[in-house]
Amino acid sequence: MRKRNVLTAFTLALTTAATGTGFAASAGPKGPAPAQRDGLERFKEQKVVWGACQDEKLAASGTECARVTVPLDYRAPGGRTLQIAISRIKADDNGRARRGILLSNPGGPGGPGLSMPAALRKQLGAEVAAAYDLIGMDARGVGESGPLDCGLTRASWIRSSGSDRAGFDASVRLARQDARKCGEKYPDTLAHYSTRNTARDVDIVRAALGERRTSWFGQSYGTTLGSTYAQMFPDRVDRLVLDSAPDPAKYGMGMIQDMGPANEKALDDFAAWAAARHAQYGLGATAAAVRSTVEGLARRALDEPIKVGPYRLDGHDLPFLLLDLGTDSQDNTRYAEVVRSLLDAADGKPGTPHPYLLDMVKELSGPGTAGRSAGLSAQLAILCADAAMPRDPDWYWRAVERSRAEQPVFGPVVNGPLPCAFWKERPREKLTEINNKVPALQLQATGDTRTTYEEGLAMHRAMRGSVLVTVPTRAHGVIRSRSDTCAHQAVADYLVRGTLPARDITCRPAA
Repeated sequence: MRKRNVLTAFTLALTTAATGTGFAASAGPKGPAPAQRDGLERFKEQKVVWGACQDEKLAASGTECARVTVPLDYRAPGGRTLQIAISRIKADDNGRARRGILLSNPGGPGGPGLSMPAALRKQLGAEVAAAYDLIGMDARGVGESGPLDCGLTRASWIRSSGSDRAGFDASVRLARQDARKCGEKYPDTLAHYSTRNTARDVDIVRAALGERRTSWFGQSYGTTLGSTYAQMFPDRVDRLVLDSAPDPAKYGMGMIQDMGPANEKALDDFAAWAAARHAQYGLGATAAAVRSTVEGLARRALDEPIKVGPYRLDGHDLPFLLLDLGTDSQDNTRYAEVVRSLLDAADGKPGTPHPYLLDMVKELSGPGTAGRSAGLSAQLAILCADAAMPRDPDWYWRAVERSRAEQPVFGPVVNGPLPCAFWKERPREKLTEINNKVPALQLQATGDTRTTYEEGLAMHRAMRGSVLVTVPTRAHGVIRSRSDTCAHQAVADYLVRGTLPARDITCRPAA
């Protein structure tokens, strides 16, 4: 699910109110919900005070910010609380009828969401901005919502295990280290950062804003959160848009493993593109030759790290850089320039590293900043609170070995151990099973390397009231990355007029 921005367990019974059942259906999205005697009244009825955002860029965009109090543990609503940061750009109705609120999540998991209203105002257009108060939210543990920070210097779970057992064992040690750091710093609270609890937070925000229902726009992990909310609180959903969804049954290790074949295919697609431009980049005159160049570069980096400015890029980090470069076909030029820059650096040729390459290598191999550590920590906390992963290191070793023949570049990245394998506490609830008829509009790109098209089809089947808009392109996040498809019009028609396509549709091929 977008870099820098990837989980089963036994249920602990929660109260009926906390799991979202027992709410009466409502006729429209506006107006306060009837009071529910569930121990959450003080949260649902709190006053939301809007003011200037702390971030100057955010404030300059016309966004205002507020905080909403939620319980840390919904089984004990009288106990410890968290402050959830939310943001808003009010509906610019210009005399038109305001529909309600459109809550959103950018993905991750762990992506900060306060800037989403400003982004959506541009991406979704004037009609949507006129109909909705656009609401952003930093999920619990993220950004300004009580950020977690385990003191991580790098992401052990995006590291290739390399070509041998020694490299794999080093990955295991790093994963154990990250799990230990988080467990020692947050021994009593990590289990509360699950998607189900974030969905409950969303419902507190909805109620505190005085709305019977909320519409939703989620991309990547945001579709997991949105579909979870729809499953837990179906009567609280107005209009639901899911952009680039994973298979809800595979969310966790299965979803991550599915990225391997998708990224190998993306590499093949890029290789064909670069071969047609061999005279410009010199990466190979055929697709097979370009792939051989890239695979050879990865092997060279394992033998001797490549010097990039003041940093060094080794063969454990280089595959993740390639994974990031291959996300969008619109980035093929940058992909080719970076590979050319790496080849020249590996050959000891003088020159200035490509700016993207320098930034990425600094992030991957340089000292971690506090902001980066917090982002990585939040991502881990959510993944590991959502679903358990195999604890036996040999399970991952066997998966890596099985992947090598067909996934020579990315298999050792997406099959290696995650810190969740060594997490101190197992998830306290099962991951939500998605199976409902809540109406939804789903957008999915055929070449998505993060939430694959096949995974998106599984979400479509699980959300039985959804209509699917297919976009034939390699991209992750249709609305964010493409403006020249029928998807934008479908979103506007649905959010503004409530009109879903009569059947699944496919847009014209995107660039």
